[in-house]
Amino acid sequence: MGRYGEDLAARRLTEAGLTLLARNWRIGRTGEIDIVARDHDTLVLCEVKTRRIGHYEHPLAALTPTKAARLRTLALHWCRHHGGPPPGGIRIDLIGVLLPHRGAPIVQHVRGAV
Repeated sequence: MGRYGEDLAARRLTEAGLTLLARNWRIGRTGEIDIVARDHDTLVLCEVKTRRIGHYEHPLAALTPTKAARLRTLALHWCRHHGGPPPGGIRIDLIGVLLPHRGAPIVQHVRGAV
C-alpha cells in the first residue's frame, strides 16, 4: 500500500513540473526520505503517507513534531552528501494519499508542510 501511494505521489509531482531525484533515499539509521525532487532551484523532500479511508487518522495528520525534526535532519544529510544546499533552499512537503473502498485515490500535496 505504501509503495502504491509513493507511486501516485511521484506521478503527481512530475505532473506538477518537479524533477524526481531519488526515491526511498536512506542514510544509515537516521531514516529515509520517501521522495527527493527539484522544483526549479529548490530542493524538495517529500514525506508520503498513505491510508485507507476510515481505518486510521487522515494521512496529513500523521506528521508529528518528532517526524518533522527527523525530516529536517535528513535534509541536512542529503545536502552534505550532494554538494550543499541549492540556491533556492530546501522545502519539505507532505503528500497524503487516501484510498477509498471504491473509486479513484485522493492525493493531497501540502507544500512547505515542515
